[in-house]
Amino acid sequence: MISVCMATFNGQLYIKEQLESILKQISPEDEIIISDDGSTDDTIGVIRSFQSPIIHIYTNEGEHGYTPNFENALRHAKGDYIFICDQDDIWREDKVKKMVGCLQKYDLVISDAKVVDHTGKNVIKDSFFSLRKSRQGLINNLIRYSYLGCCTAFNKKILDKALPFPKNHSYCTHDNWLCIVGMSFFKAKVIDDKLISYRRHKGNTSSGGVEDRTTFFFKINYRIYLIWWLLKRGLLKSLVQKS
Repeated sequence: MISVCMATFNGQLYIKEQLESILKQISPEDEIIISDDGSTDDTIGVIRSFQSPIIHIYTNEGEHGYTPNFENALRHAKGDYIFICDQDDIWREDKVKKMVGCLQKYDLVISDAKVVDHTGKNVIKDSFFSLRKSRQGLINNLIRYSYLGCCTAFNKKILDKALPFPKNHSYCTHDNWLCIVGMSFFKAKVIDDKLISYRRHKGNTSSGGVEDRTTFFFKINYRIYLIWWLLKRGLLKSLVQKS
């Protein structure tokens, strides 16, 4: 079973196209879990217009923001394989097939993406990895996070290790935490396939790695915070077992 976990907030402009691209490639036994962070536009109306029994909507009653909103969605996931999904991207038609195939051998899979404009049709950059100058490996991603949460899928046992998320969400967002937990404790694979169109527009809630908005002081504290939480979750024991 697949759980697609999406966090929404005022996403009425793009969510229809995203949901259409997902529903084409998952089965009636799968689920789309949507956590809404108090949208004031017609996001919920657009979602309900699909009348799909596999779409389940939950309201984020806790702390607001995209990381706690994603955490709320993830807590409702029942699937063996979990896909992180933004409200405004477009999935390539073979994304699920490709990533589930990789998940037969690996616990965490991360793909590349095409970066597109608000229309979803004009390519800004053919490769997010190239734009971000992404580098593989745990140490590299503790130094500088290289990937997109919306390009990840993982075995549910990673979620069992990652939850609850560390509380300081400015230092620890949902995507970098899940990726780093996956790389620290499980088998991870990065693939070059560009399996989504990653849409950039004026309403994006994060920089998505396209811009660096952080100070040197923040970068130091961010790394210390992540390492501390990895140690609390058993990083040293995991490294010994792998050696």
